[in-house]
Amino acid sequence: MAGVTEIAPDVYRISVYATWANLQFNHFLVKDDEPLLFHTGLRGMFPDVREAVSQLIDPSRLRVISFSHFESDECGALQEWLAVAPRAEVVCSDLGAMVSVNDFIGRPARGLEDEGTFSTGKYRFRFCRTPHLPHGWDAGVLFEETQQTLLCSDLFHQNGDVEPLTESDVVGRSQQSMREYQTGILAEYVPYTPLTSQNLTKLAELKPRTLAIMHGSSFRGDGARALRDLDTAFREVFGRVVTAV
Repeated sequence: MAGVTEIAPDVYRISVYATWANLQFNHFLVKDDEPLLFHTGLRGMFPDVREAVSQLIDPSRLRVISFSHFESDECGALQEWLAVAPRAEVVCSDLGAMVSVNDFIGRPARGLEDEGTFSTGKYRFRFCRTPHLPHGWDAGVLFEETQQTLLCSDLFHQNGDVEPLTESDVVGRSQQSMREYQTGILAEYVPYTPLTSQNLTKLAELKPRTLAIMHGSSFRGDGARALRDLDTAFREVFGRVVTAV
């Protein structure tokens, strides 16, 4: 069963808690003239997420399906959603479309370059390319400019079954989760590269009011400060300071 919470005007967090991972998988629906779904979710979670979307809109009305990078929890159920909403356009990075998505869905996706924009009606979205942040060379995030909501994928990852929305510190929680991963196969969850700080600074300059977080509580407050603090947390956890030559 998926939980549904409105975290910003017309932005709904659809959350499925997976006990096997001690992790929430969050999907975000933006209600507008052309409704948008960010994250399709894992294929196994599709029935629960579809049911939750059905509480908000007729799923066949979806017109935009988007995600950060090519990974199962980001877009694993993409084919299932396209079967339900055949008029929906898949929106991702131009690199992601070229190397993975077009072949995966058997039709052209709309690949956006950095700072590319589109509208769903009253809401306008900007694509921010963030290669290898959180991971994957095709990675990027969406910023809704009207309400200043950043759909930020795996950034601020928090373990556990936590509250839908918080105004408290999410960076400390995220830092703890990253530390918990340091002894297992997820130790390199986020690569710290010369681009990491640069990309987080770019996102901080957007001054988001709401952070729509894929794993864990979403955040309402000073998003710019949270993104800068996250850069510090990454540097401390991953223990490497990389200096560009």
